[in-house]
Amino acid sequence: MRICLSFLMILGVIYPLWAQQVDYSIVSVQEESGIEFTPITSASDYVCMPIVRRSSMSLDWLSNRILDISRDGTHIAYLSCRNNTTNIFIKELNKKGGAVQRTNRSDVYDFSYSPDGKYICFSEQRGNENQIFQTSASNGYVCRQLTSGNRDFSPVYSLDMNMLLFTRQENRGASIWSYNVKNNFLSSYSAGMNPCPVKGESAYFCVRANSSGKSEIWKINYESGVETCIVSDPSRNFTSPILSPDGRWLLFVGESAIQGSGFTYRNTDLFVCHVDGTGFAQLTYHAADDLSPVWSKDGRFIYFISQRGSADGTANIWKMNFNY
Repeated sequence: MRICLSFLMILGVIYPLWAQQVDYSIVSVQEESGIEFTPITSASDYVCMPIVRRSSMSLDWLSNRILDISRDGTHIAYLSCRNNTTNIFIKELNKKGGAVQRTNRSDVYDFSYSPDGKYICFSEQRGNENQIFQTSASNGYVCRQLTSGNRDFSPVYSLDMNMLLFTRQENRGASIWSYNVKNNFLSSYSAGMNPCPVKGESAYFCVRANSSGKSEIWKINYESGVETCIVSDPSRNFTSPILSPDGRWLLFVGESAIQGSGFTYRNTDLFVCHVDGTGFAQLTYHAADDLSPVWSKDGRFIYFISQRGSADGTANIWKMNFNY
């Protein structure tokens, strides 16, 4: 998959004429029987949808995390575009009502909660650069800038909060770096993007492009140097790995193809496997693009962004049960 920085869009993507042969307005399809899909937001929440670029032969999408759950599992944070700015908003999951704006920036690009729930780390796009910041998860707009002068994004704390993993885009490609919280040191680890810390190990999952340009999911142990390919398919891409709360399952986004009368429509769906790559399973099959998935804190549900249920392609946050 081509690695690039792309702006987010509110209403999804601009569809080619042949894409109109599929129906986005339905909530679920036959292959998703047994799964209950519940909308968490509405059009008035202005949920950002990651850009998806599609053609008859290829599919490319923004794989960064733009959805996350608070530590206590009661709130969901997402990106929303309002008044020509993109910021983090937080919505209470068990109550109807509006969302609270958490950042007051121009162009927040992606983000994640800290493991202790006290902070949100995010990247902001400024011209040709992306810089990483930290802010309180609950109070004020004060931000601490952590990186500068580069194209840094996909920040996520290690589970012990001693370092912040992130992706740095350079001329030679994307690589995983860390910011040491105690001494402010920066370290470079390996090629890849979308880092996801592994529970109980000095390791992370990440996404890498193979020699033919297809994105794979790898596990990198940054102490031993052992690198293991977890998910790979010569005909499609996989991105956005997210580890389940119990550390047993890996949730991620993958490429699918819907065959119709005289056309092939490529879209993104949700997949899971065990952390060793076994038990591979496709979870969603809708023609809409299902993206940016996160687990509920008890691992029983998955939240994600999709245009499903909307004839005009408006993005919303959806909740689905995990039956494995």
